[in-house]
Amino acid sequence: MRTFDFAPLLRSSIGFENINRLVDLATRGEGDSYPPYNIEKVGEDSYRIAMATAGFTRDELELTAQDNVLIVTGRAVEARDGEPGREFLHRGIAKRAFERRFQLADTIRVTGAAYADGLLNIELVREVPEHKKPRNIAIDGQQPTLEAVNDRQAA
Repeated sequence: MRTFDFAPLLRSSIGFENINRLVDLATRGEGDSYPPYNIEKVGEDSYRIAMATAGFTRDELELTAQDNVLIVTGRAVEARDGEPGREFLHRGIAKRAFERRFQLADTIRVTGAAYADGLLNIELVREVPEHKKPRNIAIDGQQPTLEAVNDRQAA
């Protein structure tokens, strides 16, 4: 397996200690692609994960968001004794237990989920806190004058 040296990239970066872990997750690859999913950008700061969970009911699906990880779990419940069972001649719709993990950025928050037509739709939104938004830093406690700002823009 090939390893990557990120030292040159990290020389001018602060706070990216997790990058080795994230790259390791990405290069390791997922052996199992079940269930299939889409990630789409639906707005400037909003996203949707659509996961194909045909055959599952709402009660068999569980979503957990913890420490920047979204975990989607599906547990197939088989028919219990006393309930009318079904006899399958062919079972082409996979309904096996799964756990799918999504790594979320610090600014991404899960806002809701809906289940319709065999698709589990998970809504996400990017919320940048005020302290993470760009701001001007005063040098020696002095704000730049309007003339200085206009001079810089003209240059």
